Amino acid sequence: MSLFKVFDIAGTAMNAQSVRMNVTASNLANAGSVDGDPDNVYRARQPLFSTFNDAMAGQAGVSGVRLDGIIESNAPLQVQYRPDHPSADENGNVYISNVNTVEEMVNMMSASRSYQNSIEMVNTTKDLLLQTLSLGR
Repeated sequence: MSLFKVFDIAGTAMNAQSVRMNVTASNLANAGSVDGDPDNVYRARQPLFSTFNDAMAGQAGVSGVRLDGIIESNAPLQVQYRPDHPSADENGNVYISNVNTVEEMVNMMSASRSYQNSIEMVNTTKDLLLQTLSLGR
């Protein structure tokens, strides 16, 4: 495998982790959001990834990361009786987002570290290529 393929693989991994961090940031921004209609309450979202064979590589075993979509969590919403809330339904209930802030912070740290690992892989590959080129001097 050519060392140049590492840049393609690392690029798809960095893109995947960037999407993951953006979705996590969106989840954290909407944590604790409240509505009187359970269909309108923000639900936690997670990106769905898969690997793919790089068709342009022409070599077996070269792959990357593909975003297959972003799915909503089907975890139950919290229901609270708060008749004084302006968004309460006719029974006085409000529905609270199902975002778990602790899980989202762990996701953010994991995505950040994975992104950093991809950057290190790119930098190491770049250094190896530069050293290889300097051998010809």
